[in-house]
Order: sequence, then structure tokens, then C-alpha cells
Amino acid sequence: MRSNLPTLFKTILFVTISLVFYNCNTDTKEKPIQIEKAPSKESSTPPKYKWQDITLSNEERADALISELTLEEKASQMLDVCPAIERLDIPEYNWWNEALHGVARNGRATVFPQAIAFGATFDENLIQRVGNAISDEARAKYNEAIKIGNRSRYAGLTFWSPNVNIFRDPRWGRGQETYGEDPFLTSRIGVSFVKGLQGDHPKYMKAAACAKHYAVHSGPEELRHEFDAVVSKKDLFETYLPAFKALVQEAKVEGVMGAYNRTNGEPCSGSPYLLQDILRKDWGFNGYIVSDCWAIADFHTYHKVTNTPEESTALALKSGTNINCGNVYSNIKSTLNQGLITEELLNQRLKENLLTRFKLGLFDPIGSNLYDTIKADVIDSDKHRKIALETAQKSIVLLKNKNNVLPIKKDIRTAYIVGPNASNEEVLLGNYYGVTSSTQTILDGIVGKVSPGTSINYKSGVLPFRDNVNPIDWSTGEAKKADVCIAVMGISALLEGEEGEALASSEKGDRTSLKLPQNQIDYIKKLKKDSDNPLILVLTGGSPIAIPEIHDLADAILFVWYPGEEGGNAVADVLFGDVVPSGKLPITFPKSVDQLPPYENYDMKGRTYKYMIQEPLYPFGFGLSYTQFQYKNLAIDDQFNVSAQISNTGNIEAEEVVQLYISSPLAGKGDPIYDLKSFKREKLKPGETKNITFKLNIDNFNQFDENGKEILRDGNYTIYVGGTLPSQRSQDLGATPVITKEINIKK
Repeated sequence: MRSNLPTLFKTILFVTISLVFYNCNTDTKEKPIQIEKAPSKESSTPPKYKWQDITLSNEERADALISELTLEEKASQMLDVCPAIERLDIPEYNWWNEALHGVARNGRATVFPQAIAFGATFDENLIQRVGNAISDEARAKYNEAIKIGNRSRYAGLTFWSPNVNIFRDPRWGRGQETYGEDPFLTSRIGVSFVKGLQGDHPKYMKAAACAKHYAVHSGPEELRHEFDAVVSKKDLFETYLPAFKALVQEAKVEGVMGAYNRTNGEPCSGSPYLLQDILRKDWGFNGYIVSDCWAIADFHTYHKVTNTPEESTALALKSGTNINCGNVYSNIKSTLNQGLITEELLNQRLKENLLTRFKLGLFDPIGSNLYDTIKADVIDSDKHRKIALETAQKSIVLLKNKNNVLPIKKDIRTAYIVGPNASNEEVLLGNYYGVTSSTQTILDGIVGKVSPGTSINYKSGVLPFRDNVNPIDWSTGEAKKADVCIAVMGISALLEGEEGEALASSEKGDRTSLKLPQNQIDYIKKLKKDSDNPLILVLTGGSPIAIPEIHDLADAILFVWYPGEEGGNAVADVLFGDVVPSGKLPITFPKSVDQLPPYENYDMKGRTYKYMIQEPLYPFGFGLSYTQFQYKNLAIDDQFNVSAQISNTGNIEAEEVVQLYISSPLAGKGDPIYDLKSFKREKLKPGETKNITFKLNIDNFNQFDENGKEILRDGNYTIYVGGTLPSQRSQDLGATPVITKEINIKK
């Protein structure tokens, strides 16, 4: 026993230091998590195997474990479902878990607003708090699952989130999972989410995030298993890769998921260029790579780049894919026997994925990992519901407010609520969601906000996306007579989403039309006909909805996304003025699909605010407020520090998302027309003026050439600072004018 004292002492010392560190970094936690007892007897017992010694480095432990495994056992740990190896006391592990906007598909959890709403907040700190809350719940759920022997899919700690693909085309059904169309915004929100999810402990990860779908992936859903996304080097490095690079280099994201499609001829989970040259060599990624589910089977089934499962296995392993979500890697032994791979390569790929499991503490005795003590009471707790509420509030975008009809007075005499989404819980959820014991529909929120003396009535009035079967109309006549009519319209995950989930989509999740369903358009027109009373339109959805024929009819328009379990309360808070709207659009809303390039074309020309020449319905970065802001005194010094003043000239305290754009000397002639480079959320009291500083550097002025290389152009650059995209359309819709300044730069 004497010889084991140093190891035991080091174990106890490490755990003590870990607890001190963790309890000193709990400013975003529900409450400091305390260890109620010393490490278990199991952790005080000398380890049976070298790889169980928690005082060794993860590298040493992984090497030791691999040395104990047979070939068959090694192969078994390369799939998303890793069976137990009982002779070595290795438990079963399932890699597949989801946490897009809350722990998903695994029972009770806080349901935060859909990911596209995260982008609409333009709030990095808030999204880090969201990620932190999600990983607290993840650990709590994992701890409880282990107690009852549940190691099934969605019960682990490796989360295949976030989705940092670029929402390059609003027809894509999964665009709702992204943070929008801009690489910089996506990078900032994505980095914050990953940092919150993974935590900042020096040894243990709270949960492992995964950047997906790498790379150049955004539909069509129907063709994703066979599609070749052909892109220029300029578009690849300017648009499609920056968010992945930021997550790898800044957030140290633990996992990367390869997409289904090919990119420039190579399947993404079998691309040496993407996975080795760029990801590991250029960016220094040292985590694990997982295929999208059954994507490796696509190599020989649809892409036809290989002929057999063994050839697909070899291509994926050689390219760098560590985990096969699917079953093609069950052919590893026969792939070895055919001489297509070596056992040395298998050991290398196995080690790369085992390191993630060691970082999570999955091989450590219960009690040695400080996260083992997170309890179930954090799940859907009051603290987390408040964060969900705040996120929904800050994501809501005010698109129109004629004659300041909003906010509505809480003591309004009569109010009438219509629309298929008013009492619909499904529109709160989006996709990849958890379930909660309490959701607040938009109708719930409105009813709970008005005076008890207000006469309020509700009828759906119209079906979600088809004409009413019963032609009798008992709603529009009554609604027109009310002091205010609130129409809650839009779409849901039935119409947009992943390949097999959007059950009402004829395009397997995508949208061929961006219009509001025609029956809803007709109903709104009927509501407004011969009525001068205010009509407030509340729209739900995860992607742009083109409403040019409705914009002029409605007195006010709110776009609320899929706002999560507290969505109804958040919408009511904005409608009745308890919260001033401050969300901004993370994606351009076109007037129709006629303004878009062909969906299958991945060229960025004509796409997003950067390259779209035609006037949109609503621009990227746009969103109104209940107060007015003024910008002035824009300046830039020799160190590229940009300063400006912002004033709240209204009489309501409010937050504003201050946005900084740059245009190069070749803006609109090969370079982006505008390019978002920084943003800040600022709260201002009525009459308050703040000095805002953006700390830029010379690299912020770089552009990308046709070879995908960053270059600095000589000439005049224009800097814009304001609360929206600096376009004429923004001004026409009522946005505060931006301020500009030119700067001449020479290499």
C-alpha cells in the first residue's frame, strides 16, 4: 500500500484544485456546485489498469488503453455506438447527441429559441450563457442516466452542435439551425456557444461541442446525399470556411462533422484537402472528426467515388474521419485484411477519438470529475427559463411600426387574437428540440399580459397552410370590430426542416416558395378590408417569409422565429412594451424567389447582403425599436480604432445593436458590397449618449482573391457605423441613418 501513496496523494490534490477552480468560475451558473463528499472509495483505490490512472496525461492514458485492445475491440470503438468491453471495465458509449438550442431528443430540458434566433440577438455574452446552461443540463441528465444504466443514443456528452453552415439561400429548410448568412456573425455567435457548452476547466470538458456540417453544405435537402457543391477558392475561404476556422482556433471546438455532400468533387467525410490540409494542418485542429450519419455509405452508394464498403472505410479513415455515424466501419477488419489500411492508421484514428472521451472524464471513477455533482434540479430551472426568455426577447425583430401603434396599452378595451400559430406549441420549438413540462404559447403570453378588464377573444380563423374545409367565417367580422387585432401567422417545422422531418413539405424540408401560405395571405386581406382598426402581424418561422403584399396592410409586424418554451411571454413582453424590441435580421429577406440565383448553384454572386444587387424586402441587420437613436462623430485613428457616438433621442430605455461595416475599393466589383466586421449591444437610457469604440486592425481590411488568399488592396475604404445595413432600403423602412468615413490604405 505504501507504494501507492504518491498516486493517491496526487489524485486528491488534483480533485481539490479542480474544485477550487470550478467554484471560482461559476458566475454564469445557477449556483456554485459543491462537492458534498470526498472522492468515492473507487477513486481512492489503486487503478486496475494504467489507463485508469487519472494522474497521467490523456495522451498516456489513451496509448495505454489502445495497447490493451484487440483488433476487434479497436474496430468496435470507431462507430457512433461503442459497445462495452467488459473484460476491461469499459462501459458502452453512444456518441450521438444533440444540443442545437437545448439538450434535444432526450426528455426534459430547457427549450431555448431556435438557433437562427441566436443570430438575431447579435449578443455574444448571452449566447455563451445559453451554452453554459445547456451543458449544465447535459451533465445533470448524463449523471442521472448513468444511475439508471441508460447509455443509449442522446444520453451521452458529445453534442453534434452547433450548425455553422452559412444560410446562403433562404429556401434551405435547415437554415433555421444556423446563425444566418454572414460568416462574421456566425463565427462570433458560434464561438460563444461552444465556449459555453465546453466550459473552461483546465482538464475536463463539461460537454463536447461539434462544428457541423463541414463544409459547403446548405441544401438542397433532397440531393444532399449525392450533391457536389462546386465553389471557387474565393467563396470557399471568404464565405464557407471562416466560421469553422474561428470555432477551431478560438473556441477549441472538440469535434467537427463532415457533411453529406461532395465539395469540389471530394466527399466531405473523405476529403484529404478539407480534413487534413485545411482542418488539421493549417488550422491546427486536434479533436475528433465524425461523419454525418450514413454519409460514408454515400461514398459508394450515391457519390460513386468508391466501389465497396471497404474502399469507403479506407478513404474515410485515411482522410481523417475518426467516428462513423452508421455501420460502414464495421468492415474495418476486412479493410485491413485487404491491405487498404494499416493497424497503425487505425490506432492513430482511435486515439484521436479516445482523447475526447478522456477529456470528458468518461473513463474516470465517479467522484473524481467535478461535473459528476451537477444535480437534476438545474434542468429547466427558473434560472434557465429566464435565460430562454431573455434570448427570445432579444431575438424578436420589429419590421414595421406604422404611427407607433406598438406597444399596445395593457388596459386596451377589446382585443381579438387570430391565426393558426397563436395557440400552437409546435411553433415554439423549431427542430432538434427537447421537451419541457411548461410552454407558453403566444396566446398564453398575450392573455396573461392584458388587464383583467380587457375583453379578449381568440379564434384560429384559418388553417396553417391550406384553405379552410368549412367555409363559414366566424372570426374576421368580430376581429375587425376590436380595438386591436393580433394575427399570429407564419410557418412551422411542418413546412421547413430536415430531409425527413418536415411532413408537410413537398420538397423534403426545403421551400420552393418564400411566400406566406396563400390561404393566410387571403385571410389577412379579409381582416383588413373595410377596417381602420390596427392590425398587428406576428410571424413565426425559421427562414425569410416574403410578404410584399402584406407589408402595406399590417400596421405593425414582428418576426419572432421559433421562440422556445418562453416564447409566448417574450412576444407579449414586446407587444405590450415591457421589453423594447432590439433583434436584427441575421439573413436577408428577399421579395420573392425570383430575386435568387438557382438553388443548386453555390456561387455567392447575387447572394446575401454582400453580393445581392436587387432591393430586398427586408435587409440583413435590419430591425426597428420603440425609441430613436442617433449616430455621429465617426473617427478612426492610426491604430485602426474606430470611435463613434450613439444617442438615445427618445423617451424609452432601450438596447441597440451597433454594427460596423467596411467596403473595399472594389466593393461590388468582385469584393462584397458591404462586409460586417464588428458589432456591439449597447443599452441607453432616454437622452443618454455613449462613446463606442471598435478595436480593429489592418487585417480587418483584407479581402480574398480568386485563389482564396487574403490580400490588402490599395485605395479608399468606407467605414459605416449604425444600427442596420447601410443600404437605401434600410432607410426607406425607417432605420436610423448610418454614419460613414473614408480611409485611404496603402500596403
